[in-house]
Amino acid sequence: MRGKIPLRVRILDALTTQPDWDSITPDQVIAVREAQNRKRRSALGGLVTGSADRGARITSHALDLPGRQLNVRVYRPERGGSALPLIVAFHGGGFIGGAADQDDWLLSHLAANCPAVVASVDYRLAPEHPIPAPVEDAYAAVSRLIELAAEWGADSTRIAMLGSSAGASLAALTAIRADELGLSVRAQVLINPQLDWTDHAFQYPSFTENADSPTATPANCRAVRRIAVPASFDPRVISPLQTDNLAGLAPALIQSAGLDPLEDQAPAYADRLRQAGVEATLTRYPEAVHAFLSMPGLVPAARPARAEILAYLRDHLRATGPQSHGSSRSSTTVPGCASDATLIGPPLA
Repeated sequence: MRGKIPLRVRILDALTTQPDWDSITPDQVIAVREAQNRKRRSALGGLVTGSADRGARITSHALDLPGRQLNVRVYRPERGGSALPLIVAFHGGGFIGGAADQDDWLLSHLAANCPAVVASVDYRLAPEHPIPAPVEDAYAAVSRLIELAAEWGADSTRIAMLGSSAGASLAALTAIRADELGLSVRAQVLINPQLDWTDHAFQYPSFTENADSPTATPANCRAVRRIAVPASFDPRVISPLQTDNLAGLAPALIQSAGLDPLEDQAPAYADRLRQAGVEATLTRYPEAVHAFLSMPGLVPAARPARAEILAYLRDHLRATGPQSHGSSRSSTTVPGCASDATLIGPPLA
């Protein structure tokens, strides 16, 4: 391990029975997902995931898309407002698990304090709906959310994409296709991102060095790839790290977790963005595990990470106009996190 796992995470891990990811079946994946959702929504789960900000109003809506309907969880400041920026969020879970409400602690805080309208998309999941279904949902949902923005008091010309883990793939891919989709994306926030779905994902040093981490274990990561990405599908198509041209994208804040097997994908993508002339801020939280912002009750690093996201979005979503897009290469270190701006039971991924 690259550091010491937070005590509360170790205690929860010791009390949690993990499935056999190497042999897990599609039916078992669905059962595990449902069990994790029940645990997360229990009173004990609330101690892990944290409470929603009282300054935000949370509502659920059905999003009508061609041939399907998705749920979207919308967070708005209680004090109201109009022409607020729109933050579109995608939850983590390796495309096989997770739900929009798992990030209430983070997203309600952004809505109340940015302030902003935040829409968390409950996209379809494998094994019922393997790739490319979640990606198709992300593109279609964002386009539909733009149409509905005014109804919720949002300004469709000030958009940020936000995602964690596999959700970061969706956020990054949507930012890459922003022009094609007609989106005015000002910023992208990628939290402990999974950005490489090819075999190379298993070759980064962090995959071996953090193999004993209780979240996003190597076996879990292999199962996620096997179940979510059909053998006939080219994983390069959904891997932002494998995208040839990244020029002209919105500035990115990328937060990596130092105890995450997927950690090294974050600096690799930050480097790719900088090489393309895109402003990229990479912040490393050395004492954080994968999915740490979904379990603030266990990982102290979640609070400074949330504060950084809020400050970043406030700066890049100001009504005065888009910020300049330039590369950034500075680096700093603070207790519990290092910024290279070069700057839960354990979830499925």
